Amino acid sequence: MKFLKPAVLLLTVSLAGTGWAADLDKVAVSVASLLQQGHYSRQKLDDEVSKKLFDQYLQDLDANKLFFTQADVDMLRAKYETTLDDAILAGDLDPAREIFALYKKRVTDRIASNKELATKKYNFTGKETVALDRKDAPWPKDMAEADDLWRKRIEAELLQETLNVHAVDAPVKIVNRREDQLLRNIDDMDDESIVSGFLGALSRTYDPHTEYMSPSELESFEIEMKKSLEGVGAVLQSEDGYAKIKEIVPGGPADLEGSLKVNDRIAMVAQGNGPWEDVVEMKLDKVVQKIRGKRGTTVRLQVIPANATDTSRRKIVAIKRDEVQLKEQKASAEIIDLKRPDGKSLRLGWIELPSFYADLEHSGDENAVSTTKDVSQLLERLQKEGIQGLVIDLRRDGGGSLEEAINLTGLFIPKGPVVQAKDPNGKVSVSYDKNEKAMYDGPLVVVSNRLSASASEIFAAALQDYGRAVIVGDERSFGKGTVQQMYDIGRIMPFFSLGAADAGALKLTILKFYRVSGGATQLEGVKSDIVLPSLTDYPEIGEGALPHPLPYDEVAPLRIPRSDELASIKGQLQALSQARVSADPEFRYISDDMARLKKRIAENTVSLNLKDRKAELDAANARIDERKKERAKRGNPVDAVAYEVNLDNVNKPELQKVAFDRKKKGLSYDDDDSADDEKTDKSDKDSKKDQEDTVVTDAIRNEALRISADMVDLLKGNKTASAQTAPKNPALP
Repeated sequence: MKFLKPAVLLLTVSLAGTGWAADLDKVAVSVASLLQQGHYSRQKLDDEVSKKLFDQYLQDLDANKLFFTQADVDMLRAKYETTLDDAILAGDLDPAREIFALYKKRVTDRIASNKELATKKYNFTGKETVALDRKDAPWPKDMAEADDLWRKRIEAELLQETLNVHAVDAPVKIVNRREDQLLRNIDDMDDESIVSGFLGALSRTYDPHTEYMSPSELESFEIEMKKSLEGVGAVLQSEDGYAKIKEIVPGGPADLEGSLKVNDRIAMVAQGNGPWEDVVEMKLDKVVQKIRGKRGTTVRLQVIPANATDTSRRKIVAIKRDEVQLKEQKASAEIIDLKRPDGKSLRLGWIELPSFYADLEHSGDENAVSTTKDVSQLLERLQKEGIQGLVIDLRRDGGGSLEEAINLTGLFIPKGPVVQAKDPNGKVSVSYDKNEKAMYDGPLVVVSNRLSASASEIFAAALQDYGRAVIVGDERSFGKGTVQQMYDIGRIMPFFSLGAADAGALKLTILKFYRVSGGATQLEGVKSDIVLPSLTDYPEIGEGALPHPLPYDEVAPLRIPRSDELASIKGQLQALSQARVSADPEFRYISDDMARLKKRIAENTVSLNLKDRKAELDAANARIDERKKERAKRGNPVDAVAYEVNLDNVNKPELQKVAFDRKKKGLSYDDDDSADDEKTDKSDKDSKKDQEDTVVTDAIRNEALRISADMVDLLKGNKTASAQTAPKNPALP
């Protein structure tokens, strides 16, 4: 099975108590053998990989560089930096165990001192600051420097909980519970857990999407792929003690509720109306267990928003658990009658595509689930209703089926090549669209962002290369240009190995993709023709932010029947959009928020002064209130009427009119209106009422529609001018 989606697991699970019986040394040798022989890079497990593995393993254990000292690292480096490769190939996993043993000792000792620090009195009146993210910082040179770092960090945690109006207990008790939880996490790590983590680090030295999965991790991955789990439909990853939202599963309860966003961090969990439980420093599998539950029950999450400049800021999200419904993951559409300045209406189509889905088990069956088949039905109805332009929304589309990406592209281009692929031997193959004629050849806009990945990038890149669409949105898409295949480790282990059937699996990168124009989508992604301000448009989202990504390269371009019609008007489209964006208050809000976010990331510090922190929170709350007043005064920014088109009503004679500015399927709207529930002085009830009263403003959507309208006008003008200047009877003498 090949996977085009970014390789993010539903959760990472400890192996403690699972009875994993495989011979760990033979598992390690088999993983190493498969990496060397099967990975796209054909990289030998040598000293170079050993150095990367050493750094990656220490980074996985101590991401913020707070437990090990530089002296520890120097000692370990001298002993293991260039010998880990030899040890793995010999089936010797003692180095992994010894490194972990030192880490466990440092954590255990530190927890004891941290609990003492938490009981001290702090007045929060000084001018000190603490670093938010230390992953790029040097290791503390000695224990004295580490002590000082931890003093500030504990003070910061106490201040954070002092400011948190949703805190469930006194700050000292909360911090001490987190320290106890961290100690329990360490104590729960048995030998199988240690080895699994070490092999995971080894896999990621080859590229970020190659991943070793223990049996329990493999089970969770299969659950995620099948979308059959009863829960909230959010992909989590552990980072700096928090369960962080890495992906919202399209069509899942979290997606439909709409408040959770990528990079939000979960601080507390409550069951229904029950008490809050702190989950900071809790093992990810335990956090997931608390979020999962029976269908129909409710879980509440206390979340630190992704764009919060202060970690004491919270929003409350209540989600009713359910099974992910496949129909909610399918394509849907709208017909939008957009009122123009001259009073006339322009009819536009909008297709939202959450993923490139397909029924792999019933491929070829006319009743099998297919993105292309569904979009064809929607597109046929949109054209029947007389749309003059079309927008395809790929925001948050993480990819899926390669075949569907190719076939869907064929609805918009003439017969020809869509994508190239190169194998480890350098052989390049080409995949073609076989449709003789495009189903839709009118004005086309594609909206993407840094969460649009893999198959969605293939689709967008092909339309851009053919000159068929203008790409609008973030500066670039995610940048995943690789394909993975799953291998059962037990199948390549010696047949006499104990527990070979429970050896886990390796998801291995085997191919790279290239545009028909020759460039890879790897790292570069697909660059937008028209860039719009967006809260997802920052470098920490994308392939380049992941460890050890494969490099960008190129293959020979292909000859294709490119249309230059859009190229002739692209400059005008950009100028018209830029003028609107510059005058649009919604984009000013986004730009202001991005500037604050970038400033916070650059400064990478937070104040330990209570007065200063309160002032920052008050300023944030005042800003939210002011924006809400300004929006109410301005009214609806777009004069439009919308009709919903989905796979249930696509063939019905009458279409349902819907509110143009309604909240749709959990899109991460790029404004701060959704931040009303993040205000620190609101109760859960007040927060919920604010969400219900909020009118959604999706600035990206609004501008994409305006760009589509511009395209219709400009292309119509070009054709009119051509008709006026052409000879009346060019075939006659």
